Amino acid sequence: MKYKWKIVLTMLVLLSAGTTGLYASDGKVVDSGATAWMLTSTALVLLMIPGLAMFYGGLVRTKNVLGTIMHSFVAMGIISVLWVILGYSMSFGSNVLGGWFGWNPDYFFLKGIDDTIMDAGIPEYVFSMFQGKFAIITPALIAGAFAERVTFKAYCFFIAIWSILVYNPLCHWVWASDGFLFNMGARGAIDFAGGTVVHISAGVSGLVAALYLGSRRGYPYQVIRPNNLVIMMLGAGLLWVGWFGFNAGSSISSGLSTAQALVATQVAAATGALAWIIIESLHQGKATALGFASGILAGLVAVTPAAGVVQPYGAMILGMLASMICYMAIQVKNRLGYDDSLDAFGIHGVGGISGALLLTFFIRPSWMQEASAAAGGSWTVWNQLGIQVIAVLIAIVYSALMTLIIIYLLNKVVRFKSNEDEEMAGLDRSYHGERGYGMLNTD
Repeated sequence: MKYKWKIVLTMLVLLSAGTTGLYASDGKVVDSGATAWMLTSTALVLLMIPGLAMFYGGLVRTKNVLGTIMHSFVAMGIISVLWVILGYSMSFGSNVLGGWFGWNPDYFFLKGIDDTIMDAGIPEYVFSMFQGKFAIITPALIAGAFAERVTFKAYCFFIAIWSILVYNPLCHWVWASDGFLFNMGARGAIDFAGGTVVHISAGVSGLVAALYLGSRRGYPYQVIRPNNLVIMMLGAGLLWVGWFGFNAGSSISSGLSTAQALVATQVAAATGALAWIIIESLHQGKATALGFASGILAGLVAVTPAAGVVQPYGAMILGMLASMICYMAIQVKNRLGYDDSLDAFGIHGVGGISGALLLTFFIRPSWMQEASAAAGGSWTVWNQLGIQVIAVLIAIVYSALMTLIIIYLLNKVVRFKSNEDEEMAGLDRSYHGERGYGMLNTD
């Protein structure tokens, strides 16, 4: 009989461990619920890269669709490898070189985190892979600014160098525990899921690259039409779905803050999409599919830094304002005539800046109370706005300057812009020897 009781007790212990977590070798407990959500979030963020590939791929001409899609997919290979080797260490290691970036020998090749459980109750492997997906999609976003006119070899070198010298330091400054923007003011610069680290850096870098390389041949006098708006819409839908992992996963938990970020993400995207087609209808007389998709992205980008600190009404206002501001930015681009091919700056750069600054006016009261307590007195909206302005300006200046240096030096070694014959033939044929569609190229 006593053996039966031992079996029952053993089963109860195992069931309890499956419900509440398992103990790691260092005594910390794995929270199985939080770990399951973070694994799901990691997969959702990875899903955004094929979504981005479809979104960008549908907007270019037929002769460039495969080459444009490859810009997103090759980032999955290059940046993943770099992230494991040194990216995670540079981003989340301890300050080196005055805090320019971080470094931790244990993070080199992730060799020192094989059995590490974080305070949040998730294996550090999971956290490192979740953050690695942000590192992948950020340089892939830049490709939209100079789509249809860059050599594949130069692009590969560019995203590798840019990731090391631009993304990793920015990530360290904003999200590492000893990053100077993380520790600025009462509770640091607010960037819940990457408005500054991802969207502002990618958008600004894309603008600099587009201006440096010049326009596509024939732009703006030749009409350049998207090859497949259906694929573009499906890509936008995948981005919307994946963004729940992007934002809600950034809570690094499975609880109240996760739910708050998820709701903010949904309503900002929906409001942004509706606002865009209303503006389009009033301005141009028609509501377009491309406009609806652009509004989705504008709302998502703007709420990204704010998802953890604003209530639903604030997220809705951010989505609406972002669509208005991004729409105007694209109209300005059309007037000025510079060739940001797929509006990487107009959506991601402008939307990221708008969200990072405007979120200040919609922060939930409980967050401000905690900030005041941390500051040892009153902490006002204007105090936080000052911190946000500093963070945004630093991201803009650093991204722009480093991108210009990288492209200038890289262009001395590897030709960055396609020559006339390559561009006219298309990226697919010139760099991949393939066609995106099994039909004759009529472009």
